[in-house]
Amino acid sequence: MGASPGKPEAITVRLTALFLAVRGLSGLLAAADVPPAVNISWDVVSRVSRTTPTLQVVVNPPLRRGSKIHDRVFEALRDLAPDYARYVPWLPYPRLAVAELQPPAGGRSSWDFSVIDPLTVDFLEAVKGHPAVLNFSTTPAWMWTTPEPVTYPDDPYQVVWNYTQGRELRDPSARELGEYYARLVSWYTRGGFVDELGKRHDSPHHYKLDWWEVLNEPDLEHRLGPEQYTKIYDAIAAAIHGVSPGTKFVGISVAAPSRLPQMFEYFLNPRNHKAGVPLDAISYHYYYSPATDEPVEAQQYTVWDQTNGFLNSVRYIEAIRQRLSPGTITMINEVGAISADDRKQGQPGHVTQPIPNSYWNLCGAMYAWMFGELANMGIEVVGASQLVGYPTQYPSVSLVDWETGQPNARFWVLKLLRDNFGPGDKLVRTSQPGAVVYAQGFVTRGGARRLLLVNRRNQTTEITLPQAAGATMHYVDESTAFQPAASARLESESVKLAGFAVAVVELPAR
Repeated sequence: MGASPGKPEAITVRLTALFLAVRGLSGLLAAADVPPAVNISWDVVSRVSRTTPTLQVVVNPPLRRGSKIHDRVFEALRDLAPDYARYVPWLPYPRLAVAELQPPAGGRSSWDFSVIDPLTVDFLEAVKGHPAVLNFSTTPAWMWTTPEPVTYPDDPYQVVWNYTQGRELRDPSARELGEYYARLVSWYTRGGFVDELGKRHDSPHHYKLDWWEVLNEPDLEHRLGPEQYTKIYDAIAAAIHGVSPGTKFVGISVAAPSRLPQMFEYFLNPRNHKAGVPLDAISYHYYYSPATDEPVEAQQYTVWDQTNGFLNSVRYIEAIRQRLSPGTITMINEVGAISADDRKQGQPGHVTQPIPNSYWNLCGAMYAWMFGELANMGIEVVGASQLVGYPTQYPSVSLVDWETGQPNARFWVLKLLRDNFGPGDKLVRTSQPGAVVYAQGFVTRGGARRLLLVNRRNQTTEITLPQAAGATMHYVDESTAFQPAASARLESESVKLAGFAVAVVELPAR
């Protein structure tokens, strides 16, 4: 017979069930209170890193000698001591980027380095002892077929956006353009050159030129297709090799890699190049850019979606590279974010809107996450864009305050990565503590155990890190703002990360 509700044994069964239910609920509540854990298999190596974090320096007036931020900015560049820093005299300032603005005529040439040299020399001196990538990307406009001669301001520091015109070179073989670059390189590496008319131009420079990148964003500037770009690349590389045999070359450099699979398929096929032309490296770019009407608070979600889409493009391009030219390395040498407001900067009367400090931290977190993911893919160079931006010149991409030259959180994140990680480190198996915090463990070349952490939300997040008690955490977050990374000793296995924090935890040696 079954027990009746009023009998003692029935009451005992119900009390036992209630006790078990309460105990189970208590266990669930206790588990819910424990922050998600990062578990690291330090002995399980997934890849040996080949990745260098670095930056690009785009030439613009605030970098000139005598500007109020010149000294502070170049001091920061020297302190960073970057490998593979990319130097780009760019199209808005023809006199700062083009050394021969007019074709030879009347027995004279127009070669002039007077305003180009100070900027270039300051860069080369700041990164001396480290490999650098030079890209004098803007070509002389007179070498292109245009309806009318292209004009430019007499003031070297006045911006102009229409200098880069024409889609066909006046010399279709590109030999003329190649010889221009060979003379420009000779100015900086061989103490001068002989011009088109046989006149000698002497310079005081004998720099070692490690890398040369051929043009910048040819899909936008001159809108070159794969065949035409490859012909120009071959002509320039061959001409520069003739005067600087040790220089290596970077090609492609497109702005929109996901739209141009044919560029990678064609350029990376050695059969499409002249014999002896090296395929040392390729490059391409990425900028996160929110929608015009996107609320600021939504960016902490959309940035990861956009960036993940780019990372999928990287995987696709890597498959092409490995199939066609596995010895070619990859430089993703413009990584940044362009605000919706910056896209309006060309409109009459536009006034740059204030940029909150949290934006710099968001961009720093994005870069750190990309660094970890690209290191896992074997990408060699990840370059933050750019050292100085300012109103009318994409202020939202700047790594410093354009008024004071003080580095912002993006710069300090870059330095944190530069100081703690590099090629030769071992990436080890690391579990992810959910969708909010990114984690990647490294064993450095010196044997140190370091963990990269990125908080992808603008709120404090807590994780559990086994054996972290006594470890040191270096971090950049909204509390550090425009100051260098701060440090703290972890007293327990609980790690709290402020909004958009990027942290490196150095665990005690085993």
